[in-house]
Order: sequence, then structure tokens, then C-alpha cells
Amino acid sequence: MPHAALVLLPILGAFLAHAPVLRFNLLPGWARPLDAGRTWRGRRLLGDNKTWRGLIVMWSGVFIATLALSTIAGWWSALPGPIQAAGPLPYATLLALGAVTAELPNSFAKRQLDIAPGRQRGSLLGVLLSLLDQGDFVLGCWLTLAPIWLMTVSEAATAFSVVAAVHLVVNVIGWAIGARQTWI
Repeated sequence: MPHAALVLLPILGAFLAHAPVLRFNLLPGWARPLDAGRTWRGRRLLGDNKTWRGLIVMWSGVFIATLALSTIAGWWSALPGPIQAAGPLPYATLLALGAVTAELPNSFAKRQLDIAPGRQRGSLLGVLLSLLDQGDFVLGCWLTLAPIWLMTVSEAATAFSVVAAVHLVVNVIGWAIGARQTWI
């Protein structure tokens, strides 16, 4: 498995943590929109689906998964040397930050294009935004991990492809168990 895919593997912790929270409406007091209903040009900044609950739960899921995986010697030793040198805590913090913040620019763009949360537009732009949405956190993690490790363009492209494919599978499972309203 390429380095980048191993580096990004703990992001699955975000989905594992968030799916039951959504399915069973856990922590409802935290389900407040990040944008607090603010608008720009008459359109919501992020929409109702980007909540404090999601940010906190998904960040925590990535952080905990990273720390748990770091105790597995075979996985940890397969990571790039600079990540190993930085240690599990900085790596977990930066990876979790990249995973949760990377979703925000795409949500902002979709709101400004009048695409409702959880929906897609049937145009080429809509398909491109949906594809970006499946692996946007690769780009975010590329940026946030840069202080300790920089993916090559080739690694980022490979990671984006792997992550987008896995994300699509996770979305379908989430839809099947009732945690999502749409399968994509």
C-alpha cells in the first residue's frame, strides 16, 4: 500500500465515530451549524449539515484512530520517516485537522451554487463537486501535514483515488443503515 494511503488510513475513524452519532442522533445539543445560519450573497455559508457535533466527533474519531493505530508496530514503522520522527500526537492532531477542515470549502462552494446539503447538481460541475467531496480531505491533509511530511503529487493523486473509492463505499453503507439520506 502506498505511503499516502497508510498515512490517511486513520481518517476512517471519522466515519466510524460519526455514523452511529448520526444514526442514533447522539449529542443533539452539539448539532448546531458551524455557520450559525450566516449568509454571504444571500446564501448560507456552509448549511445545516456542517455542525459542531460533526466537527468534534469526526476530529476525535481521526485523532483516536491515529493514536490506536500508532501502537501497531508494523503500521507505524511503514509510515514515512518524518511522520515517525514527529510522533503520534502531532501527526494525529494535524491529520484530524486536515480531515475536518477540508470539507468546508466544498460545502461553501456548493451553497454558493445553490446546491442543497447532501445533494448534487446533475451537471458536469455537480459531478466534479461530488467527486471532490469524496476525497477532499486528502487535499486538506496534504496541507495540514506539510509541517511534518509532504506528499508528492503522485502520492496525493493515488491517495485521492483510494480515499474516494473507500468513501463511496462508506457512503453506501451509511445510506443502507440510515445514517445518510443519499448514497453519494
